[in-house]
Amino acid sequence: MGKATDNRASQINYLKNRMNMLQQVVDSMEAESVGPDDMDQLLHMMHELEGKIERFKKDWQDGYS
Repeated sequence: MGKATDNRASQINYLKNRMNMLQQVVDSMEAESVGPDDMDQLLHMMHELEGKIERFKKDWQDGYS
């Protein structure tokens, strides 16, 4: 996906792209074939995104972007 940048506009675009990617992953899931490993992968992606959001939030609070 590329690296997140240090200005707010780029960070928001990064988050939008990641959210779109998550949506595409969920949309591609078929109830008949999805399994626990697929759900674990989805959770992993969500935790990574949560970490990125927390980092951006901290940067903004600290005045870095």
